[in-house]
Parts: sequence; structure tokens; C-alpha cells
Amino acid sequence: MKKSIITLLLLSLLTSAFSQKKSKKDYLVTLTTSFGTMHLVLFDDTPKHKENFIKLVEKKFYDSLLFHRIIQDFMIQGGDPNSKKAKEGKELGYGGGDDKIPFEFKPNHPHKKGALAAASDGNPEKKSNACQFYIVQGKKRTDEEITQFASRNKMEYTTQQRADYMILGGAPHLDNGYTVFGEVIDNLQVIDEIAKQPKKSANRPSTNIIMMMKVEKMRKKKITKKFGYKFP
Repeated sequence: MKKSIITLLLLSLLTSAFSQKKSKKDYLVTLTTSFGTMHLVLFDDTPKHKENFIKLVEKKFYDSLLFHRIIQDFMIQGGDPNSKKAKEGKELGYGGGDDKIPFEFKPNHPHKKGALAAASDGNPEKKSNACQFYIVQGKKRTDEEITQFASRNKMEYTTQQRADYMILGGAPHLDNGYTVFGEVIDNLQVIDEIAKQPKKSANRPSTNIIMMMKVEKMRKKKITKKFGYKFP
């Protein structure tokens, strides 16, 4: 019996050590557009969304797709497979809706400016579209507005989260409704540039805004040193 307990303890320690060793690296996503390049990290506590997004980027799924929906002071949306080589005037946003990812929203990942979140069709389970995503621009909120959204969406914002919404801006009305699974860690102005472009019907940009993406595994220390991003 004692030998079994000791064996289990050793296995636990080895697993823990292995996990810590693995956690020294993470994935860095590079998103390139004609308005500039942004880098993103994905969250470990939204594992299904993280795994799915990495898989799609590695397959080059997003390359040559469009940001098909832009709304200033709100967000920029892309990832519709039907947007590749889409004809001018075609209404987009309906692609990739057959597969769904379970809801993984976490209160520690609100919709502050730069948040990367999964699109959804409003289904009762709040399941995500498997490929369409949006990046939040939003706008600055007052403390009173944040309190109202907190009550409405059953959120308890920390002091830092309130400060982010007041100083950076965001879209708190989406909290607890859509899964935020990553964030932009540099060049937030690229979001602003894309969001303000002229657009036609269904908020599709008048001129196509094409994206390219790549993902690479990188030491967390290097990401922190290069971009100033601090991992939890």
C-alpha cells in the first residue's frame, strides 16, 4: 500500500514538473493586414477555442480571408470561409456555422479593447462559430456604465477591469455572452484603422481588407521581453 502511494506521489511530481516545463512556451499568433501587423496570445483557460484556432491558423485557413464586418467603436470581424475571393457586394458572415465550440467565457477575460472573441449566432447555449472571430475596439465607458453592465451580465469586475474599460475602452455589453479566448498584445491602432474604413451594406468594407496569419511556439520570456505582455 505504501509503495503504491509513493509511486502515485512520484508520478504526480513528474507530471507537475513536465507541465511546468511545457508551460515555459506558448503560441504567438501574427495577424497581418494592409493596415499593419498585430500579435496575439491565446488563453489556456479557454482550451477548446485555443486548440481550434491554432489548428486553423496552422492549416492556413485564414490566409486571404476578409475582415467582412467592421463597426467603428465596436469591433472588426473576420474568418468567414465564404469571404475568400468573394464578389463585390456579396453579403458575408454566414460561413462556418455548422460546427460549434462549447461556451468557454471566463470572467477574467472581459471584452476590453484588443480582446479576441468567437462569433456566435445567438444560440441558447452560447456556442461559438468554429472559425469566425472578432477583435474588440469598443469605446471608453464610465464607471456608472460599467456598473450597469455588471448587473445586467452578472459580472463582478475587478478594479483593473474597470480601469481597462474606462481608459482603453471595450464592449462590456458582450461579457458573459461570447467567449473571449485571446487578446492583441501590440499595435492596437491597427484595429482603429480597420474599424474606420468606408463600408457598404451589412458593414462590409468598401475595399477588401485581407488577412494573413501564422502561429509559432515561443518562450514566454521572449514574448514578455519583446511585447511587454505578462502571462498570468
